[in-house]
Amino acid sequence: MHRSIIAPGALAAAVLLLAIPASAAPHSPGAPGAGDPYYPAYGNGGYDVSHYDLRLKYRPATDELEGTATLLARTTQDLSRFNLDFLLDVGEVRVNGAKASFTTSGEHELEITPKKPLAKGTPVTVVVRYSGVPSSKRAYGFTSWHRTPDGGVAANEPEAAAWWFPSNDHPLDKATYDVSVLVPDGTQAISNGRLQSTSSRLGWTRWNWRSATPQATYLATLAVGRFDITTDTTESGVPVLNAYSKDLGPHAGAARASIERTGEIADWLSGYFGPYPFDALGGYVPNTNTGYALETQTRPFYSPRQFAGGSNVSLVVHELAHQWYGDAVSLERWQDIWINEGFARYAQWLWSEHEGEGTAQELADHVYASHPADDAFWTVKPGDPGPENQFHGAVYDRGALAVQALRNAIGDEAFFAVLEGWPREYTHGNASVADFRRYAEEVSGEPLAALFDTWLFQPSKPPAPAARAAAIAKEPASVHEPRSWKKIAATDGAHGHGGHRH
Repeated sequence: MHRSIIAPGALAAAVLLLAIPASAAPHSPGAPGAGDPYYPAYGNGGYDVSHYDLRLKYRPATDELEGTATLLARTTQDLSRFNLDFLLDVGEVRVNGAKASFTTSGEHELEITPKKPLAKGTPVTVVVRYSGVPSSKRAYGFTSWHRTPDGGVAANEPEAAAWWFPSNDHPLDKATYDVSVLVPDGTQAISNGRLQSTSSRLGWTRWNWRSATPQATYLATLAVGRFDITTDTTESGVPVLNAYSKDLGPHAGAARASIERTGEIADWLSGYFGPYPFDALGGYVPNTNTGYALETQTRPFYSPRQFAGGSNVSLVVHELAHQWYGDAVSLERWQDIWINEGFARYAQWLWSEHEGEGTAQELADHVYASHPADDAFWTVKPGDPGPENQFHGAVYDRGALAVQALRNAIGDEAFFAVLEGWPREYTHGNASVADFRRYAEEVSGEPLAALFDTWLFQPSKPPAPAARAAAIAKEPASVHEPRSWKKIAATDGAHGHGGHRH
């Protein structure tokens, strides 16, 4: 028998520890960033948002926005404090019904301390009341809010949310949305998803929108102004809503001639990427001075300048391709931008084949030959371009060259199986370039590490890829129906441009 003697002080400490409830264990603040190497301060740690409910009032004449944002979330750690990304002026914050203290820090951090610490796995309801003039707010030297002659627009990448609602602003935390906007009668409020209802009272009209599938924060959009609205339905039954500023001037015709083909193009793309992944579709063109377009989920944003030279259907193809590559499957880190832009550009090349204006291989050859070996174009690595080159032309064009190199390496049967299967594999989630490589290897049965390294990660011009024999097939009549490349090869005869699918 061995007898242990416990000192009186140690015994008292042990009794005290036993008396402390588990809930009193130390809590810690959530991280002020999501850990993205390109944008360390974007997003936050400690919780996951499942739904945003935004109830807004906007005055176009003065650019004043008032709002109440209700966030439904769940903690992922024991939290003493957490952050939201936001720029407007906050009047009150409540956490699970109780008033919470708050302060601001950094460029766009709203720091919230709940009345009581939050245990890991706890459902949390956060209510933020706020107001301000979005166009007056700047972060990192710029604004993502576009003032227009008749209102304002939130649309930018990689950030836009902080100018109009508080959020966990990183694609890793996707959520569903209800967006309700009160605007003066005669003014429209355009957002993502389906229009649920409108109602008018006392000179104001409320527009209620719902995004029922997970959506990254930067893909949420709001446009207030005077719009002409058109509606349609795709052959596969998806409702289409497009909106055009009433003062687009000479660009109006070209914009409509392009965007009114949205349903047709989405049906066509579904033949390559599988069924359209959302329950709504469309696009909008506000009267802004910007020069870019953006794949805001279900309702892409288009700048009028994109139609200055005439119709631009290829641009619509690009933004709609993002609905699969970038929206339904979102990047894991901003470094993974190639999966978004390389495949959206490649969709434009497939459209060129469809229109008889050059095959994907011919366009790849043209891009490859257009940049000599000493061109700085080749120093940009699409698989890791750096934040300064995230939207460089090489990410798009060299990125599409990488897609064509993959097609040549594994052959059309495996390539189109990858193209269609990838959005299904990670639908409504996130994935990386490494995930895509592993998936392509699994489907094709071929090792692809060297090919991906050469085309995506080396800062030099790769050797021209040798074309590989591919099945020759014509496009089926019912392009809106999901199908595999194997089915096409088995049932369709030869047609088209040198064996390239179109």
